[in-house]
Amino acid sequence: MINKIVDTIEKYHMFEAGDKVIVAVSGGPDSICLLNVLYNLKDNYNIKLVAAHLNHCLRGEEADKDENYVKDYCIKKGIEFYSKSVDINKKALEENVSSETAGRDARYEFFNELKERLNAQKIAVAHNANDQAETVMMRLMRGTGLKGLKGIRPVRDKIFVRPLISVNRKEIEKYCEDNSLEPRIDKTNLENIYSRNKIRLELLPYIEKNFNEDIINTLNRFSCMISKDNDYIEKMADIKYKKHCHDNCGKIIIESHLFQEEEAIVTRVIRRALLFVKGDLHNLDMKHVYEIIELQKKPTGKYISLPEDIIAFNNYKEIHIYIKEKNILDQNKRVSVIEIGKEKHIKELNMYLNCEVLDYSFQDQIKSSKFTKYFDMQKVEGSITYRHRRDGDRFNPLGMKGSRKLKDLFIDLKIPREDRNKIPLICFGDDIAWIVGFRVSDKFKVDKNTKKILKVEFKEGVKTDD
Repeated sequence: MINKIVDTIEKYHMFEAGDKVIVAVSGGPDSICLLNVLYNLKDNYNIKLVAAHLNHCLRGEEADKDENYVKDYCIKKGIEFYSKSVDINKKALEENVSSETAGRDARYEFFNELKERLNAQKIAVAHNANDQAETVMMRLMRGTGLKGLKGIRPVRDKIFVRPLISVNRKEIEKYCEDNSLEPRIDKTNLENIYSRNKIRLELLPYIEKNFNEDIINTLNRFSCMISKDNDYIEKMADIKYKKHCHDNCGKIIIESHLFQEEEAIVTRVIRRALLFVKGDLHNLDMKHVYEIIELQKKPTGKYISLPEDIIAFNNYKEIHIYIKEKNILDQNKRVSVIEIGKEKHIKELNMYLNCEVLDYSFQDQIKSSKFTKYFDMQKVEGSITYRHRRDGDRFNPLGMKGSRKLKDLFIDLKIPREDRNKIPLICFGDDIAWIVGFRVSDKFKVDKNTKKILKVEFKEGVKTDD
């Protein structure tokens, strides 16, 4: 068994010389076996051990005995020991989760707290081959995908390590007996009241007896093969994500070419896009991924609302994924008056807006750009204002007679619906003079009769007039 553990440690590069390793120890056979094995191997790997025990306060005096057992073992071996008590039933009630979930969360919160406090590098937990088999079986019955069938990873986040992951429970129990460890037994593990316990106590023994006596190793091999296949597909999905997805100020734009790829790639890329936009995948399921795939087949302008205020929008077969902006209607009602000669900071753009009047004799120096435009000052009536679009807005594009609905112009320019409310407008009185970044109005163009020129300019983040 020791050779198996050593092979696992070295195969997955679990430790580096000088690591401080927090060992999660409940006092049961698995965890006390892990602590004992690592104690015997610590000099080989030049690591320092710290034992961490969480008292769940679920079994009264028995739970206290578990804690004292681990503490006594650590004193005997000279291992630094830390413990914490958490009322798991109370935590489950307060957080509206199962006691299993509350217990797992409390344990990992405690381990991470210790890691930060002690400046530890690794956290060792005692998951074994039986745990792996139970996990795979449980997820299989729930209908998980390939990622779920990978089961428990030997190393997670380069912090959590599982040296016993290739060792089965019978080997662990024999090791405890041979080394007179006398581990504590949690009797709730022998009650078939939880799904995992039913799989452990009823389903897997039944399969061993009637179908495959080596089912534990079979499920572990299955998980290992799935892991390799999934890792390859994930690698390909990462390549396609970088090729077909683009970040536009927190919004992800997925090119239409992605949807010609294999479905296994498409679904993974979409999940990556959702993860980027939201930060996690909580409340987002595969059904939402497939809704986005169906959306891409529909006409431009269609969109769907997903949980957590996420919008997926079809823009000429590209899919835009973003979080719905709140209070956008209030923003569109706001109007900022711009005074000539005084710079105004436009917070949403992190730019400064400046207007100045030039003599027509400077016409040879006029150089329009995306953020600098020139207008006939004599044609300007009313205030110069900065705002966003409103229902019913019309615009007279340069070179055209008559006006068009601003909405129709945005469609012609292929501006995504979700971006239209964000586009700045410069207005003279009631007229839109400049759709910033796109078009200027024919009504205010500089011509041979112009005597004074109005220069309107946006500058990035630097105020020129103190």
